[in-house]
Amino acid sequence: MLAMAIPTRPLFYEEPYQQQFTAHVLAVSELGVALDQTLFYPTGGGQPGDKGCFLLPEGCEVAVVGTQRDSLIPSIIWHQLEDGSSAINIGMKLQGCLDWKHRYQHMRMHTCLHLLCSIVDAPVTGCSIATDKGRLDFDLPESSFDKEHINHRLNELVGAALPITTHMYPTDKYNNVSEITPTSAVSSPAMLGMVRVVDISGLDTQPCGGTHVLNTNEVGKVICAKIEKKGRHNRRVTLRFA
Repeated sequence: MLAMAIPTRPLFYEEPYQQQFTAHVLAVSELGVALDQTLFYPTGGGQPGDKGCFLLPEGCEVAVVGTQRDSLIPSIIWHQLEDGSSAINIGMKLQGCLDWKHRYQHMRMHTCLHLLCSIVDAPVTGCSIATDKGRLDFDLPESSFDKEHINHRLNELVGAALPITTHMYPTDKYNNVSEITPTSAVSSPAMLGMVRVVDISGLDTQPCGGTHVLNTNEVGKVICAKIEKKGRHNRRVTLRFA
């Protein structure tokens, strides 16, 4: 229980481009393995959890196939292992290695969806991110945009090489945080009394718990694959990497 009271240090925010780290095991359970710090981003906000592996002291490698926050203590992050956790003990020091290609694709697409928010002026009601595509659902009864317009504007913003920064704010300064976020389906990401805000050079500013690239140019060329009507008030916009 003592270990479970200690939050996992989110290295994925501090060093989003780092690919390896060392950590100590806090807990082992049917939920997976909890560490004192990790680069593995946990599933949330439409972004899948990271994958990779652990290198154990005796030299063997264990695959990490998923990562999620504890449902009762969100500051604790569980790592699910392919072959269970029988070889891992509390207090053990291990090395974690990200599947970097998998993570970086998510970073690029998540940032691209923020660019899409700056183009479509409507509340977001749903989000999904994959390594090759992503989509947003908008609360928009009638669509006033088309694929050609979105394609042109998105790639224009990517080519503008806009810097992306993140800031942490106390939650008491963002009691009305919904006023600056387009997302209406989920609550703003608050952790340990702080809200993380992602800013794309003043173009788009919103609370977000996901991982992002540092410049829009890293997103690369994208295309608007389709625009669909999902119910009376929902329009789904799906993007793909070109």
